[in-house]
Amino acid sequence: MKGSRKTAKVLVVFGILTVFACVTINIYFPEKEVESVAGEIVSDIRGKNTEEKEQSPKKDQESLLQYELFHLTALEAWAGEVTTVSNPTIRALKKEMKARYSLMKPYYQNGNLKEGQDGYVSVAHTKGLGLKEKRDLQTLVDAENRDRKRLYAEVAKALKIDPSQTNKVAKIFAKEWQKNLP
Repeated sequence: MKGSRKTAKVLVVFGILTVFACVTINIYFPEKEVESVAGEIVSDIRGKNTEEKEQSPKKDQESLLQYELFHLTALEAWAGEVTTVSNPTIRALKKEMKARYSLMKPYYQNGNLKEGQDGYVSVAHTKGLGLKEKRDLQTLVDAENRDRKRLYAEVAKALKIDPSQTNKVAKIFAKEWQKNLP
């Protein structure tokens, strides 16, 4: 009798452990929403949207097709999940980053800056730069990366993404930063 009670207890404990071991937590990551938001934010910062708005639309068949595709995409975005993320912090970060980008652009064009796979910018080389220019470049890189880190955290918060997933947000942004190099 004593042995069967002990065996029963062991089986119960084993059963409970088995049930808990089978439970998995599936954390949803809204990759498409982040891609959409990243594309919009990077285009805003890099000035792609304003350049497109300044060009007058052509009234040929290609422009008409682009117009149709734009409206179809806009309807899909409206029907889908969140595709635009904005709050006062994100707007302020975008404004600062846009102003800084005009200072960084010559460094990109000279190959002094590179976009990393992790969503952050780094110094590629400092050949041909004077001491002041090197210092200015490093100051720009530090400020940009600090703002990017805050931006990724804000986007994650706005999309209700767990803070531990912010590095995934940064990697998605990395692709957009790289696509929009000058």
